[in-house]
Amino acid sequence: FAGVLSNPRLMTVQSLTVVMNQNVTMSCCSASASPPVRYTLFKHNQQVSSLNSSDSSPALFTLTISSASDLGPYKCKAEYNSSTDGKYSNSLSFTLIEPISKPVLSSPTSHTPQGQNVTLSCFSENGSLPITYLFFKGKQSISPQKTMHKREAAVIFLLVNSSADSGTYKCKANNSFPNSTKYSNSFNFTLTAEERSHSQALIISLGLLLLLLIIGLALAIPFLIIPSYKASE
Repeated sequence: FAGVLSNPRLMTVQSLTVVMNQNVTMSCCSASASPPVRYTLFKHNQQVSSLNSSDSSPALFTLTISSASDLGPYKCKAEYNSSTDGKYSNSLSFTLIEPISKPVLSSPTSHTPQGQNVTLSCFSENGSLPITYLFFKGKQSISPQKTMHKREAAVIFLLVNSSADSGTYKCKANNSFPNSTKYSNSFNFTLTAEERSHSQALIISLGLLLLLLIIGLALAIPFLIIPSYKASE
């Protein structure tokens, strides 16, 4: 006598996170079924494959993730051969991991005076999130890892205090895609001539103001002398 079918459970043997062209295996089993049971796998409500199970072991379906449409959702149906009523499983979907693109290391300016604070940003335009970034000067890391869960650049702040601080800088990026680490372009800052101090600028400003006053007086003297000369005649 065939027992009452319970809703089967659809599970994946591997992780739900996959890469393109990866083989995946899903298992489907109804715990209360009395063999034989027919299991059918559906994708987007379209039949993919059917298997007959003659014992209590789950049905195993293996397929290849070759496009975004292969990610699912999948469902499994369990039924007896003599029955038109089947029970459906939970829904299952895979998530595709994409490799990251080469990160770009940049700064709003590449020229800076000594003692200036500057920013460096590292950004990979493509690749599955989250993405982890790490900054280097030469071969030494200069910051803790920064893990970005949004599509935005990782940013660090630097003080360029001498020519040794001008570079060479790089960053690397990686995500959960296997062997996905990529390195950025190199970036160097160019030190510009030091800006004049505030005292020097103040002295120059006062000197220019005094010069303008002298010129103004020199231009005004004839207009002051001539009227008084005419008045004395």
